[in-house]
Amino acid sequence: MAIIEKPLAGRRIVVTRAPEQSRELSEALTKLGAEVLSLPTVCFGPADDWTSLDRALRAISQFDWLLFTSQNAVRFFCSRSRELGVRPEELASLGVRVGAVGPATAQVVEHEGMRVEYIAKDHSGEGLVNELDAKLHGRKVLLPRSGRADDQLPKALRDAGAIVTEAVAYRTMQPATFDANVLAKLRSAEVDAIIFASPSAFHNLRDVLTEDEAAELSAHVQFVAIGPTTARALRESGVTVGLESEESTSAGLATAIANHYQGQSSEARRS
Repeated sequence: MAIIEKPLAGRRIVVTRAPEQSRELSEALTKLGAEVLSLPTVCFGPADDWTSLDRALRAISQFDWLLFTSQNAVRFFCSRSRELGVRPEELASLGVRVGAVGPATAQVVEHEGMRVEYIAKDHSGEGLVNELDAKLHGRKVLLPRSGRADDQLPKALRDAGAIVTEAVAYRTMQPATFDANVLAKLRSAEVDAIIFASPSAFHNLRDVLTEDEAAELSAHVQFVAIGPTTARALRESGVTVGLESEESTSAGLATAIANHYQGQSSEARRS
């Protein structure tokens, strides 16, 4: 396949990440030639109730593993831990090992001063559990996460023999408003693709579009899901997933989207 300098030229792509998380992805897509439209469908805030996390932080040395499945979990966990006088950079000396769902999350972990013991090769919570496997058996695992997270990952950890403590570290919320101009372009299929990084990002948009409208729209717009958990949420809502990407880094995701479109162009030429 010939290398095209701007493989996304002429493509209009909607990014649904929160503004504080979308800059790198938007820049990577723009560098490849895309016109990027921002339509944040999620926003984040500290937990309403810190009880579960505070209890875990006060007993942090009792845990064998601390598993992070999102960048937000890292940021809010570290912010709260410092408020309680627990220094994230000292966790290794307490015998707490840190696992991350992928390189993007691991990068934030390291930025916060912690050492990453393991990064999942399959960038998903399920992948993290499957790859650690025997290392989790009989071990105490702390899982900081959103209050809206489902129970699939804790169940997988328990099935692997881990002793799991779930702790709410942050809230995932729907923005008060959506950009009416971008939403109108999406509804009329004047965009090529829309990217979802979490089930919540999709569900919040579906609540605005209605489920039937989202399913119909996915026949005309490429719905891009980052990771199997997000892809599963889309499919369970009757939406066609145009691209399921295992890449969680901004550069990797942008490249995966570019390769997807280049592959489509090659198929069209052959037909």
